[in-house]
Amino acid sequence: MSENKDIYAQSKSQMRLSERIAAALPGFRGYKEKELRRESDKLVRNNLTLKLTKDKDSVKSISQKIADKRYMDVLTDVDRLNAKMDRITEKVNHASYGYAGFYDIVKIKEENLDRMITFDNQLLDEVNALTAAIEDLKTQLLSNNFANLKDKIQAITDKFELLEDTFDKREEVILGVPQ
Repeated sequence: MSENKDIYAQSKSQMRLSERIAAALPGFRGYKEKELRRESDKLVRNNLTLKLTKDKDSVKSISQKIADKRYMDVLTDVDRLNAKMDRITEKVNHASYGYAGFYDIVKIKEENLDRMITFDNQLLDEVNALTAAIEDLKTQLLSNNFANLKDKIQAITDKFELLEDTFDKREEVILGVPQ
């Protein structure tokens, strides 16, 4: 899977003594464990956002290289890719933490929060594959090889659309809707 496979367990093991004592109190334990799960997921999503931001920077340098070589027919495709990347990065960055109000009909249970963490970890695998495709294209362009440029940009765009489609199913995962 990914490098953040069991971040919840790591977070739980790093609790201070005072937090462990408080977590032993009836009623507070469930609250604290839910908070740890939400914070763990936030760390995973922050990592996702960081990787996506680096990918955006790489695509911008690719765009500059294409513009320098005056491949204008491909430049609009790269601009669309940049727009998609901005949109998905913001979606990931501002996604729900799995909170539900006290009087909300739908309550977020611990197992749903665990599924949310697992789901976001799986997204890291998709982002890593996307990063590899972007780096391959960047390496190709740095060696002044502009063959199949339109096809490679389309392949990266398709991967981003797949990532966005997957991410859009996140709320269903949080609510425990069967896939």
